[in-house]
Amino acid sequence: MTAKDGDGWALCDRGHQHWGLHGAAGLLAVHHTLDGMPYVLMQKRSWWSHHGGTWGLPGGARDSHEDAVAGALREAMEEAALTADLLRVQGVYIDDHGGWSFHTVIAEAEGLLDAAPANGESTDMRWVAADEVTAKKLHPGFADSWPKIRLALSPLVVVLDVANIIGARAEHGWWKDRAGAANRLLNDLLPLASDGLRVAPDGLPELTRWFPRIVVVLEGAAARGADEGPTRPGITAVVAPGSGDDAIVDVVRDTRPWEKVLVITADRELRERVTTLGALVTGPRWLLSQL
Repeated sequence: MTAKDGDGWALCDRGHQHWGLHGAAGLLAVHHTLDGMPYVLMQKRSWWSHHGGTWGLPGGARDSHEDAVAGALREAMEEAALTADLLRVQGVYIDDHGGWSFHTVIAEAEGLLDAAPANGESTDMRWVAADEVTAKKLHPGFADSWPKIRLALSPLVVVLDVANIIGARAEHGWWKDRAGAANRLLNDLLPLASDGLRVAPDGLPELTRWFPRIVVVLEGAAARGADEGPTRPGITAVVAPGSGDDAIVDVVRDTRPWEKVLVITADRELRERVTTLGALVTGPRWLLSQL
């Protein structure tokens, strides 16, 4: 396993040549302005490169030891001097050609970050409003993927009704140790926070994997579960001062207008309250099947 061992041409099952012996990955950095418009960072390719002069994403061949996220972040650093600490990965879209694939890694940027060509593979880096992307001369592969990617630019927030999920999980004796049951659930969520959702519920755009922000709402005795166990990156615990349902509604109401919100609960009244605010809902079984 060596750096750049993925450089080279590959032939896909459709009979096309592509750069990247192990496939390729690119980073689509996105920032939503206060009016809700997403801007994406685009790269104009140097004239000598494959499809030179077209606009696409910072990206390139993946090394044999890299997953898509690592490859896309490395390419963004090499080509646009963007560092991973400025971005939060929110999803991956795969354009599979059979025997070769391109992974578009969508990552949220907190602002319109400074970016400029960092090597000779680009002649320009520019933030472009999503509604204006198709006005540019696009790289053919990006042009094919863009209509589906455009629908998935909004980050996903998953809000968990912990009391309801613990009840559905029905661990033996959970009602005697609600804090312990909550702690075990939060620990079991860690792979979802780091590796993403393997199965998305109905109503979300087509992505191979979503990396949501996870918000867990705890109430009563279960609230102590947030203080037990390891640090849980990617998971935010909210302790309800009173009703857990009211706290969940507040979390949904306080999300940013461009975020997609998914609430996990089987409580009928709560489902009605959050769908009124525009949230998607699904039951605990959907979540538990992925743990």
